Amino acid sequence: MMAWRYLRARKAEGFVSVIATFSFLGILLGVATLIIVMSVMNGFRTELVSRILGLNGHLTVYVPGSSLPNYDAMAKHIRGLPGVENAFPLLETQALLTANNISTGVVVRGMRPQDFGAKPILSHSIIQNEQYHSDQYLQKGRIAIGIKLAERLGVGIGDTLVLLSPKMKTTPFGGMPRSKTFEIDKVFDVEMYEYNAGFVFITLEDAQTLFQMPDAVTELEVLTDNPGHVEPIRDLIKQSVYGQADVHDWQQSNKSFVNALDVERNVMFLILTLIIIVAAFNIISSMIMLVKDKARDIAIMRTMGAARSSMLKIFMLTGASIGIFGTLVGAVLGIVFALNIDTIKEWIEGWSGAELFADEIYFLSKLPAEVEWHEVTGVVVLAITISILATLYPAWRAAKLDPVEALRYE
Repeated sequence: MMAWRYLRARKAEGFVSVIATFSFLGILLGVATLIIVMSVMNGFRTELVSRILGLNGHLTVYVPGSSLPNYDAMAKHIRGLPGVENAFPLLETQALLTANNISTGVVVRGMRPQDFGAKPILSHSIIQNEQYHSDQYLQKGRIAIGIKLAERLGVGIGDTLVLLSPKMKTTPFGGMPRSKTFEIDKVFDVEMYEYNAGFVFITLEDAQTLFQMPDAVTELEVLTDNPGHVEPIRDLIKQSVYGQADVHDWQQSNKSFVNALDVERNVMFLILTLIIIVAAFNIISSMIMLVKDKARDIAIMRTMGAARSSMLKIFMLTGASIGIFGTLVGAVLGIVFALNIDTIKEWIEGWSGAELFADEIYFLSKLPAEVEWHEVTGVVVLAITISILATLYPAWRAAKLDPVEALRYE
């Protein structure tokens, strides 16, 4: 009761109440911001990793500095190992793509039609054209390109383009680059700028012909039943292909990228936690001022028989209430904002006319957010703990107040 009375503002305590209000808002904004930022970082990591795993194999079998012959026999052998779901050949290299007098470098991936169709992130992202219907598989003499690349070149389904191989062919007039004309069969949108703007897919047969690798590929892509724990399967495949090829997993291939995401996430957590700590200092200052302002009340209650522990409880409850209510309101606000962040982003972009998150800068075409409830619980517990700790010193001063000294000049 006494804690609640002290929380209610009166004219004489207006300044104390203003500081308490700012403390409440500081805790609220700190908790909400921390939940929103952590959710967005989780969403970015999940989306990027899921797209990386959807477009690339969990493991890659390759020969350093060379091509991989006898790939069918090796793929069949690897598919028989425990934990391996699939293994298929892939020819990946760089080439120059030309269309409408515009040239750009691209990464070419040659795949068997059924392997292209077996990747849901590719087969389900194809943009259909009513006048030009095609199935989910690659076709010989045709090419699949990303939507951003198509927009840059000004081409669409049914148009043609030319791929030039970096490998030269010998002619009476000297070395000439090998080239082949392809018809655009599919335009895909995997919602990741890097792939939409820089990757094209053709059949493995076309790739082997264009890049002069008739009986070889650059690598085997291996899919496992648990991409989060590929180390045991990687070691098993290494043993089975020892002396013929090398193996690396997706975590090794994207190590710097994944580590950067984790470091950024941890640093953001520490920085935003400082907002809550600053708000906790506001609680300390407001409680110290309240103790000083209520010195006469404390002295009277002490002379009437109130124990020191009662004074401690009153002022701990007063300060902790600010932190607890601020934390709970901030948590609700942060969760609601995080769950609707893409809608809010679109509304702000429509209202301001500015693009908040460009695809080419942030890799993804939408702003993802993934609320992890154990993290929300951790943030709430952390904020409440900091708030309670912030009340200890002011409450201790109130409990130690000498009633005789407080009433000497009354």
